[in-house]
Amino acid sequence: MQAITRYIFNQLLAAALFITLGLTLAIWLSQSLRWIGYIVNRGLPASTFFYFVGLLLPSFLGVILPIAAFCAVLFVYYKLTMDSEMVVLRAAGRSPLQIARPALILTGFVTLTVYSITLYLLPASYRAFKELQNDIRNNYSAVLLQEGTFNFVSEGITVYVRERSSDGELRGILVHDDRDPERPVTMMAERGALVRSEQGPRVVLVNGNRQQVEREGGRLSLLYFDRYTVELSQFQGSVHARWRGPRERYLPELFNLTSDPADQQNRMELFAEGHQRLVAPLYVLAFVMVALAALLSGEHNRRGQIKRVLSAIVCVAALEGLSLALHDLATRSFLAVPAMYAAALLPTLGAAIVLLRRPRRRGAAFQVRAQVAAP
Repeated sequence: MQAITRYIFNQLLAAALFITLGLTLAIWLSQSLRWIGYIVNRGLPASTFFYFVGLLLPSFLGVILPIAAFCAVLFVYYKLTMDSEMVVLRAAGRSPLQIARPALILTGFVTLTVYSITLYLLPASYRAFKELQNDIRNNYSAVLLQEGTFNFVSEGITVYVRERSSDGELRGILVHDDRDPERPVTMMAERGALVRSEQGPRVVLVNGNRQQVEREGGRLSLLYFDRYTVELSQFQGSVHARWRGPRERYLPELFNLTSDPADQQNRMELFAEGHQRLVAPLYVLAFVMVALAALLSGEHNRRGQIKRVLSAIVCVAALEGLSLALHDLATRSFLAVPAMYAAALLPTLGAAIVLLRRPRRRGAAFQVRAQVAAP
């Protein structure tokens, strides 16, 4: 790698890392606030919370890295122009392609990184995220049954716990079962525990009473017991019967669907996600080529290139919006799939043509006009 190429590449890499870090922290912080309730309301330790939200990072990076590469190229090459370093490079005989070589090297690294994220890290991390979320929701004794609050563990079942010991024993328990509206049941017990069994989770009550009121006659039935069990298998079954969404699946799982009715019903969404995984990294090259074409094509303008910078930003914003629109359209029509690839490849080709096209020199044009005007 030549000294000039290494010099520009180091600036590009530093800028890309800084922008990626800043955007990642901003988005990660905003998304983390959505899950802070798991600590406040469900008593999760901080380590589990940070691991929980850390699994979301690959989904951010797949979107941030193309934008970071674009911003880094736009910033560094604009800085080179404003510091007159670009004039020196052109005066030394460097072609636009040679000047753009550091950016293209960075683009190759970023594209491979985004492919590794979209094809492996994204489905692996999001699958682990959903499984951890599912485990947290199923960890009744440590999460669902909080002290001093009315816990709605299932539709029609409310549990109140006065105190929970370190070994998981529950004290001062009240369970209200309203699944049968005509015969609601209220149970109170001195202590108990929430346990798992082959039939599903259940609340075991010790030393308490069971009160049942018939709404028609208003008659109260009171039963004292030494040990009583409340089944929650209905709630357990609804939690574990979970269909894997598109973001949890690897690329072969998105294109090779099973005979599961849910897969067949959502086949368009799964196919669209698979093609989006293949198309998304191509936008790294498209964004960078747009930035290079904006700043390296044409003649040098001493008044600055702010108009070209703004044009590149508008173009990239339009491409990002078009990508989201085509992905949404592909979930409803297969005709949008070729358009997804075209939206990423055609701007790259157009920017490459603009970048490689040699500008017409003003001096040469003036000489031609002078010869034509001579008698």
